[in-house]
Amino acid sequence: MAYFLSCDWGTSAFRLRLVNTNHLKVDAEETSDKGIAATFQKWRETQNPDRTAFYLSIIAEHIQKLEKRLSLNLENVPVLISGMASSSIGMLELPYQDLPFALDGSDIKAEIIKANASFPHVVVLISGVKSEHDVMRGEETQLIGLVPEQPGGGQEQVFIFPGTHSKHISIKNNRAVAFKTYMTGEFFALLSQKSILSATVEPTNNFDEPALQNSFIRGVQAAGSVNLLHAAFRVRTNNLFGKFTPPENFNYLSGLLIGTELQDLLQNKNIPISLVAGQQLQRYYTTALQALGLTNQVQTFPAQVVDEAVVHGQYKIYQRLTNL
Repeated sequence: MAYFLSCDWGTSAFRLRLVNTNHLKVDAEETSDKGIAATFQKWRETQNPDRTAFYLSIIAEHIQKLEKRLSLNLENVPVLISGMASSSIGMLELPYQDLPFALDGSDIKAEIIKANASFPHVVVLISGVKSEHDVMRGEETQLIGLVPEQPGGGQEQVFIFPGTHSKHISIKNNRAVAFKTYMTGEFFALLSQKSILSATVEPTNNFDEPALQNSFIRGVQAAGSVNLLHAAFRVRTNNLFGKFTPPENFNYLSGLLIGTELQDLLQNKNIPISLVAGQQLQRYYTTALQALGLTNQVQTFPAQVVDEAVVHGQYKIYQRLTNL
């Protein structure tokens, strides 16, 4: 197999990459806003009884764009899909894998859909993982792509995946043994855009100014000493009393919520932490971890490694499924 198509299908975004199996090099990609939520709504509007076929038609559109751009026939190239495509609003709902799961990808649940005339590609649809109180779809594939098997099982550590619903995944003896979900990004969006606090903050991506870093750190520190519901109201009084400018207040709120997310890590400061984030979130989380005294054990990954983790994870799972 010279190529495969890597599909990372999230709730709000779609990403398809053509991957050369030689060194897993990404040769080209197509992205769009046709995420699972929008696709599910569109499918319901069409009243098409064949849900899987409808979702595959969306993938086919993106494959055709790649073919046209590259002047390349991609017929029979397998499609490996992870993310929300296996969810209740996806193309085919698959049961979750229970914890623990092996980091070599050997026991992740997946469904193989055979190629046919209308979609001439074998599809490998990768499912997610559940614990007693949490679920995830997508991060398990990223984790599998990031972590090599280690002789003797490797050390116990926690992997942090920041996002709308951040995940903290604990690994031990080459297995993921526990995880927690934190609604950090979603809470931040709700408070900064939909609540009374929206009039007191101003979005900024500038994290270089000392005043903006200071307000962020103040938020992180408040998370450990002040009840969250009270500390959140301080965003309003910070504005009323002229303590912070709106951009500073924006960073204070960000620090407050990220700091709240990270509080559980203070229970055991000796466990190494691996931070899996893009450049912007990596700066925020690294600063927060430092403010909490947790940086001695923190590993970060280059942006390209984070970006390609899904590709590597999908391929490891595919190899296990097909015994390559």
